[in-house]
Amino acid sequence: MKRAFATAVVAALAACLAWSGAAQAQGKLTLYTSQPQSDAEQTVAAFEKANPGIKVEFIRNGTTQVMSKLAAEFAAGDPRPDVLLIADATAMETLKSAGRLLAYGEANTARLPAGTFDKDKTYFATKLITTGIVAHKSAKLPESWNDLLSDAAKGKVTMASPLYSGAAVIHVGTLAADKNFGWPYFEKLAKNGAVAVRGNGDVLKAVATGEKLYGVVVDFMPLREQAKGSPVTFVFPKEGVTAVTEPVAILKTSKNQAAAKKFIDFLLSNAGLSLAVAQGYLALDKGIDPPKGFPKLDQIKLMNSDIPGIMKTDEANKKKFADLFGG
Repeated sequence: MKRAFATAVVAALAACLAWSGAAQAQGKLTLYTSQPQSDAEQTVAAFEKANPGIKVEFIRNGTTQVMSKLAAEFAAGDPRPDVLLIADATAMETLKSAGRLLAYGEANTARLPAGTFDKDKTYFATKLITTGIVAHKSAKLPESWNDLLSDAAKGKVTMASPLYSGAAVIHVGTLAADKNFGWPYFEKLAKNGAVAVRGNGDVLKAVATGEKLYGVVVDFMPLREQAKGSPVTFVFPKEGVTAVTEPVAILKTSKNQAAAKKFIDFLLSNAGLSLAVAQGYLALDKGIDPPKGFPKLDQIKLMNSDIPGIMKTDEANKKKFADLFGG
């Protein structure tokens, strides 16, 4: 009887703890994200379906604009979001250094490759988004980043600006620090008539319409449109591609940490990683097949991006870029 009673007590306590955890993961969750609108809507809908007690309100914009909005809220003493899902780890490193992120040590990172999440578990990668070259069907396909410096590309190249795009922050920071490229490469791009626009969507539009022949752009946009019959082709240059991992993090000031942790859990689960593939992104788990038209994860050559180093030089990089290509 004693054993039966003890077993019943343990079961009751477990049930209470489970109910308590479920009860806490309720209510409103505020998300700031740089995902495209349709992706953000799909992500929120899938999460809410898996967690019917939580209602997500989200605001989306480019990573730079999200960070600017958040900085203003910090200054006012009223940060609104519980969770951030933005393009690049540089922004997350900045927030971590300022003591703004909540460590979530219990997060299940077993499916994530080493180096794709913060060692202190304050932010976690959710997918891999590379930056390469999109070409119009009428143009000769490039093989190298240096092909954008050719006479054929003169005045026909466009790219996203690091003043607005998180992926561009990583791309510019990586190439600027690479001994084979450096700032002389960007100076040559500017001299060859390359222009910068606000975001990756603007880059794709310019190339798809034939206004420009080449664009430096994130992979999923042209690959999606290419599959739909758009006159564009995405190229992985032979030197490699830069990449962002769209990390997710919880702010220390979150008003609903239980729900925020559930959001992290969902994105790192098989359902969350598979959703990324369904949306047309590379999953970080090699066991999940890539979207149609993508190479497998181990077939992609990644350039070396020193995230802490890029973070330290970010403001200087943006100023140099603006001096060359305009604000």
